[in-house]
Amino acid sequence: MRLRPLTLLLTLLLAAVPAAAAPLDLNLGALGSLADGASLSGRIVQGIVLLTVLSVAPGLLIMVTCFTRIIVVLSLLRSALGLQQSPPNMVLVSLAMFLTFHIMGPVIDSAWQDGLRPLLNEQVTQEQGLERMIEPFRGFMASHVRERDLAAFAAFTAKPKPAGGDAAQVKDERPVTAESVDLRLLMPAFLLSELRRAFEIGFLLFLPFLVIDMVVAAILMAMGMMMLPPVMIALPFKIIFFVLTDGWFLIAGSLIRSYGV
Repeated sequence: MRLRPLTLLLTLLLAAVPAAAAPLDLNLGALGSLADGASLSGRIVQGIVLLTVLSVAPGLLIMVTCFTRIIVVLSLLRSALGLQQSPPNMVLVSLAMFLTFHIMGPVIDSAWQDGLRPLLNEQVTQEQGLERMIEPFRGFMASHVRERDLAAFAAFTAKPKPAGGDAAQVKDERPVTAESVDLRLLMPAFLLSELRRAFEIGFLLFLPFLVIDMVVAAILMAMGMMMLPPVMIALPFKIIFFVLTDGWFLIAGSLIRSYGV
């Protein structure tokens, strides 16, 4: 059961690429049955497509989950504290992944129950199973994407209006909604919204530590110790301030609550 989220995400990532929408049959069979060589060539191409999808899987995973906001906020927090390598990147990424699985738990369970399990049990066709698996992730992205970002990406790919001003084609313009827009537009719009929200949270995180830096710098200047780097003196105070306020718990709880979990 522990492998269920990883299996579901891997299957979803394979479905996110249009080239992987077709059934993948990697059973080469007996070489003697491939007299014309066309079938073997097609299966080799399918294998190459599968390897390509697996290589871009981490990027697709970032785009459809809350991992982007969490890892950016944790990185900005480390910069606000004035720490360069502590906590290490592996620790921050691991924490971000665990928080991501916690937040995305209902989405993953829904995709498993409605899509992947019936597909593995051969209760639905491959197209129906992939559509059911993608739908919970679409709903998650639709509930957290900004309408402005979505409309901007839709405008980038919009076809130019005809020169003659054909009324039939002009009236065919329909409002862009997250529930009906294509995933190729929803995913980058969601990623842009997540980056904006992460930087907003990061700005709020910088404020208390910036105050500490300013106070320490003013005290050192008043004492005539201008040659002493304020960062060296302010760092212990920022760390103890963060520890006394139980900062890690507050940050993790705030990130989880920001998604309504």
